[in-house]
Amino acid sequence: MTSTRGPLPSDLVVERMQVERDLDGVMAVEHACFVNHASRASLEWEARHSDVSRFYVLRHRTGVIVGFCAAWVVLDELHVNSLAVLPDWRGRGLASGLLAAVLEASREEGARRATLEVRASNVAARALYERSGFVQTAVRRGYYTNPPEDALILWLELPEPPPAGSSSA
Repeated sequence: MTSTRGPLPSDLVVERMQVERDLDGVMAVEHACFVNHASRASLEWEARHSDVSRFYVLRHRTGVIVGFCAAWVVLDELHVNSLAVLPDWRGRGLASGLLAAVLEASREEGARRATLEVRASNVAARALYERSGFVQTAVRRGYYTNPPEDALILWLELPEPPPAGSSSA
C-alpha cells in the first residue's frame, strides 16, 4: 500500500511509515496521546526488524503526521496495537478513516480477522471500534497499568477479497 484516501479529507493521506522520515512525527503523536507511551528505541527496532509489524501514518498535505496506527499482521490476523490521532485533530472522523485504510491494507495482505484490546473506560475508542464492526468477545482483567484497568478484547471478521480477475463495477 502506498497511500489511501478512503473516507478522509483530500488533504490527508494514509501511508506506510518510513522510519527515517516519519519516526519523529509518530513519536510526537505517541507522546501527545498516551500516558504509557512506547519508547523511540522500541518503535524503531520494531519497524526495522519485525517482519509482522506494520506502521501507518496519517499525514497532512503539509507533511505533518497527525495520527498513526501500529499493528501486526500474523498469518491471517491483524492485531491493532495502537491507533492515535493528535488531540487537536480529533472529532473529524480521521481515526475512522485511518482504521479503515489499515483494515483494507491488511485484508489485501491476507488478513481475514482483526483484533485489539481497548481500555474499558475509553468510551471514544470503543465507539470508534464498534462503528467499524468490532465486537467485544472477552475481558483481560488487569491488563493495563498506570492506572490499572481491564482491557476489552474486540474482534472483527474482515470481508473476503473479490476473486482475482473479478470486476467491482
